[in-house]
Amino acid sequence: MSYTTQTQTSVQEAGESAGNEFLAFTLGREEYGIDILRVQEIRGYEPVTRIANAPDFIKGVVNLRGTIVPVVDMRIKFNLGTPTYDQFTVVIILSIAGRVVGMVVDSVSDVMTLTPEQIKPAPEIGTTFDTDYLIGLGTLGERMLILVDIDKLMSSAEMGLIEKMAA
Repeated sequence: MSYTTQTQTSVQEAGESAGNEFLAFTLGREEYGIDILRVQEIRGYEPVTRIANAPDFIKGVVNLRGTIVPVVDMRIKFNLGTPTYDQFTVVIILSIAGRVVGMVVDSVSDVMTLTPEQIKPAPEIGTTFDTDYLIGLGTLGERMLILVDIDKLMSSAEMGLIEKMAA
């Protein structure tokens, strides 16, 4: 399957499965979006318990109402400079493949509804972001969201958080 066909399929699947609603969040100066159906809750950042020998991007774990939740810092994961933790820093709690995972981002803005026409395939360019994890680019007026396939990203081999999902 060619890249274009694969991307178009991903865009169509994303539009159909997500009901076209994406939670918008920022990392550095860029705005990203993930399927709102994967979001369990949004919490303020709180210190985590570090785990020995975990990759740098895994900040540690938190106890969320009796569930031990691994917390991933997306700034570190995407190589976007040294993260700072302030009153705007949030943890998006995700439910993916039956597992609960926390994702640290700079801030959360809103939920955007996008039509399939507003979701464009991601261009093939050399970025720090692997295009395998991109659904495409969502456009709403002058605003552009980098749409992330959070299921693929969190279940990727280098994350090691969630067993590979059946394709």
